[in-house]
Amino acid sequence: MFGIVSLLADVVYEGARSITGPLLASLGASALVVGVVTGAGEAAALVLRLVSGPLADRSGRFWELATAGYALTVLTVPFLGVAGALGVACALVIAERAGKAIRSPAKDTLLSHATAATGRGRGFAVHEALDQVGAVTGPLAVAGMLALTGDRYGPSLLVLALPGLATLVLLVRLQRTVPNPAAYEPASDGAGAKPVPFSQVGRVSALPRRFWVYAAFTAATMSGFATFGVISFHLVHRHVLGAAAVPLVYAGTMAAGGLASLATGWWYDRSGPAVLTVLPVLAALVPVLAFTRQPAFAVLGALLWGAATGVQESTLRATVADLVPSGRRATAYGVFAAVVGGGAFVGGALTGALYTVSVPALLVTVAVIQAGALVLLAATRRRGADG
Repeated sequence: MFGIVSLLADVVYEGARSITGPLLASLGASALVVGVVTGAGEAAALVLRLVSGPLADRSGRFWELATAGYALTVLTVPFLGVAGALGVACALVIAERAGKAIRSPAKDTLLSHATAATGRGRGFAVHEALDQVGAVTGPLAVAGMLALTGDRYGPSLLVLALPGLATLVLLVRLQRTVPNPAAYEPASDGAGAKPVPFSQVGRVSALPRRFWVYAAFTAATMSGFATFGVISFHLVHRHVLGAAAVPLVYAGTMAAGGLASLATGWWYDRSGPAVLTVLPVLAALVPVLAFTRQPAFAVLGALLWGAATGVQESTLRATVADLVPSGRRATAYGVFAAVVGGGAFVGGALTGALYTVSVPALLVTVAVIQAGALVLLAATRRRGADG
């Protein structure tokens, strides 16, 4: 059920994200501005969870926070196409991502209870796969509207208000159907910990050391990861593809992400965090292909970007649930997302700036960063083996 909620919400915000780069460029943004804004948007979607995560743990209002976050997202997107000014559009891009920050720690904690009964990897993977169905549908709908309206962004984004309304209706129904998802999870959770005293609930300092090592790896790999905003800017600015084709490419990336999440989720439940080795490798390959001027290679690079995003959105989150006991889990998801958000901001700004200066320098820098991430992942696995 939550997968269907996410499916509908993704129709809304992934439809908008598929054209963020070209839309901002049409209002006068440079590659650097696009990189900074999209990176800042991802940072807002993640860093603000430092507040919403502990708030969810301490208040226990998981459903209320999830609903508020979804509402902010589905209300901001329809206005993005009629913003008219670059500053307003940038603010709406970041506001939409802030909605994700409000809802995600609460939503992930609700999901973590249910995945205790299904297997963490498979549970998060199935949710992500349903999520990606919406992520494919939204860009396709936007592409169709762009083709029908002659590349007009306003009507193409206004139509997304309909699945936004359906998102809120279904979410309210789900809350009434399953008011207490914690019943799915036994008292002794996957992290093997005792129940958490209330004095430690919501405290960042109470998170396990293994969690911090894992967060460092994730921050490193994200700091060398390009945003799709920069990739889509390249596709249109360098005349690799037309503006109407970019949402189609984005839809393909979302499909690739869904398949990657299912594959790595299945692998995670059998071999653990070793599956995450694939993430820095994919992140290093993305710019090598995506920033060429050959359409076939550029599209392949975008698809690899989608596959890497699928791993980030599913298996990375599943691992957190296995590292942290349930009483601290929303806090952990908030902190983890903040670390990822810092990396996402660096990744967006860094790749945007280097793209402007030198694509070869961008490729070398990303490769070095991802090599360092692999070293940190090896350290994470050694610490886990040592207990």
